Amino acid sequence: MALYRLLDALPIFAGDERITRLFTLVPGSDFGADTLSAIDAHGGRTVPWSEACGSTYDLVMAASPKGDLRLLHGPHVLLPHGAGFNKSIPGEGSADSASGLDPTYLRRAHDDGPIALHALAHPDQVTRLAATNPRAARHAKVIGDLTLDRVLASLSLRDGYRAALGTGARELLVLVSTWGPESLIRQHPGLPARLAALLPYDEYQLALVIHPNERSLLGTYDLTERLAPALDAGMVLPDPHEEWASALIAADALVTDHGSAALYYCAAGDRPVVSVHRGGGELIPGSPMGVLLDRIPQLGRAEDITDALEAYRPGPGHAAAEAAFTLDGEAAERLRTEVYTLLGLTPRPHDVTPRLLPPPAPAPRVPTAFDVHVVTATDGLRITRHPAGTGLPGHHLAVEYGTAPEQLTRSAGLLYRRSLPRSAAPVDLAWTADGWTRHALSAYPGCRSAGALLRSGACLLRVRGHEQSYVVQAEPRPEGGLTAQLDPAIALSAAHARLISPQPAPDGRTALNCLIGERTFRIALRPATDTEATQVI
Repeated sequence: MALYRLLDALPIFAGDERITRLFTLVPGSDFGADTLSAIDAHGGRTVPWSEACGSTYDLVMAASPKGDLRLLHGPHVLLPHGAGFNKSIPGEGSADSASGLDPTYLRRAHDDGPIALHALAHPDQVTRLAATNPRAARHAKVIGDLTLDRVLASLSLRDGYRAALGTGARELLVLVSTWGPESLIRQHPGLPARLAALLPYDEYQLALVIHPNERSLLGTYDLTERLAPALDAGMVLPDPHEEWASALIAADALVTDHGSAALYYCAAGDRPVVSVHRGGGELIPGSPMGVLLDRIPQLGRAEDITDALEAYRPGPGHAAAEAAFTLDGEAAERLRTEVYTLLGLTPRPHDVTPRLLPPPAPAPRVPTAFDVHVVTATDGLRITRHPAGTGLPGHHLAVEYGTAPEQLTRSAGLLYRRSLPRSAAPVDLAWTADGWTRHALSAYPGCRSAGALLRSGACLLRVRGHEQSYVVQAEPRPEGGLTAQLDPAIALSAAHARLISPQPAPDGRTALNCLIGERTFRIALRPATDTEATQVI
């Protein structure tokens, strides 16, 4: 959506009381309703198109040449829309012309008063523009990409973004979809749900970045209903204005179609990226995305995702970003200098350092019932969890009490409960760990074990048929200046698997090795003391 490009540019006027910012919507867009809603959400003041065409302005800024921009009176500044000019839209403008550099639209935009400034992100784009429209190229200057500058300025916030998402030690795999018939979301609508079912929940987190045009066409409600299986499994769906870029900074790997969002990911670091683009009439050969897609692995089946990511070799991502952007972080300063020259004003002494991207919102839904697969290995128990119902049943169904539907709760082999926040009631009533585990085994006769997560980080576990209860605690795992900590619910699954096995129950302190992906966690298991059994949860 061109609006978001404008919103990234407008801070060049911050602190200047001489500037009044007004928005108008060029008629003919299929996405007008959502654009007006987005402007309203940002508190922007809108002017009807008919009224806007009847006035003269000191400056007109647009992020797309489409529409009758010549009806807006004043010097025009045309900003880049997207990155790299990689796509041609069939049936729109000139055949095989890159959207944003289409001579049909640029010729119309230059009629009756040429564009005063055509801002571009890379010298090669000036060359491409000159080849198709020499008149437009006379007003072209390499400014850079303001959205990219925000990405580069925000790189040090990566840890904070991952914390906001709840990523932890997992690999964050982001899928990016452009809009239109060749997009990921149209060509591979089942891919998010399939990956959510295939990838172990404790090893991977999934996010899907969708072009705002596609979100606008579908509507938020219909989109989330279509994506419900993946969202129910914990997939993140970032906001289309700023959060998408935060998610790309936080990502460990990317799955892309031919949309330009992948170039921002590549500019933020050379990390694995694979393609699901199968060709078509939209991708411009030789464009930055065209070159990138020619040099990265193709993902055939969802089942091959880890092999495809491992096949990526460093180099193509960085090269594609260098072909699309001027990577110096000075776009805002350059644009401000050019625009204030057009206005005949001296800029206010206000810092135009790119504004940092906000943290992305966490997944709207977090699974609380898991099919737990347990494999006994020579070095411990390998635990792999998948959201319940997304794949084959496992060794046991582990369900968090009070958060999952009753049907799943009654089917649980391991039922566990997390501690509740302290109550503000004048006379409080709360379960003890021992009291609740006994109650759970009584209330749910199909349940084999019940666990209570204590506020200390340990757990109390009671197994049906065992006289004593146990304390289960996972030890932190040091990793070269970092510390990996295991969710106590996973430790409970490992202890549950050990205690219901044919092996004799431990009568004293013992240790288990719990394998999660490439990590091994040591879990202490011992009989609970009376003090621990009577702790409030």
